[in-house]
Amino acid sequence: MNAAAFDFMIIVPAFVAGLLVLATHVPLGAQVLKRGIVFIDLAIAQIAALGVIIAGSGSLDPQGWTIQLAAGAAAVLGALLLTWTEKRWPDVQEAQIGVLFILAASAGLLLVAHNPHGGDHLQDLLAGQILWVSYPQMIMPAAGALIILALLYFFNERMGRLGFYLVFALAVTASVQLVGVYLVFASLIVPSLAVRHYRARLRLPFAYLTGMLGYASGLVLSVWFDLPSGALIVWCVAAVAVLVYAFGPKPEPARD
Repeated sequence: MNAAAFDFMIIVPAFVAGLLVLATHVPLGAQVLKRGIVFIDLAIAQIAALGVIIAGSGSLDPQGWTIQLAAGAAAVLGALLLTWTEKRWPDVQEAQIGVLFILAASAGLLLVAHNPHGGDHLQDLLAGQILWVSYPQMIMPAAGALIILALLYFFNERMGRLGFYLVFALAVTASVQLVGVYLVFASLIVPSLAVRHYRARLRLPFAYLTGMLGYASGLVLSVWFDLPSGALIVWCVAAVAVLVYAFGPKPEPARD
């Protein structure tokens, strides 16, 4: 097997993982922009990562179901808390999401402070290790993606505040351990930002295309130049989004 074939075999499962994340995060990202709660994904993703850190402080298998359960439980609790805060203080919900994010991030730092490998573990949760994702790791996220897509298809217009937050928590729980917190945010927000002025029927296809081109180019360039995959994919998704926006329909001028 030559070097090019070896690189390709590394990229393929990573790209499949990216497609799994995009499958649910693109439509959820559109809902996030519509609801005006852009930073909810960062907060829920960080809370899910905190659940992983808490569970990982014991002698648990990092790929086991207990870690997944801990991340899911933490994300659901965060979703329930944000549901309550939005109901109680809706005028400052975005600020409350930001506060919850910084508290979860700070708690993660405190928990790994005395762990000799804590810094590496925290970096993996933030930037991800998508290039080393294996097919067995994608079984549970794939099942979760099917459930989420079914819920969005059948209940999208009837999904209330609590339902949306719980579905969101389920999606983020699976994706944050596959691709990291940074790529979770980029996958949710950047494609939807790029297509916001497109016709309604074109937004979802072009948002998916934006994410797919960003992941593909980022993975190829990261292998080619031996750079961190997660960080480079974020930049590539943003670069593709700029092009999609620039060559797309222009917003109507504001009327006086």
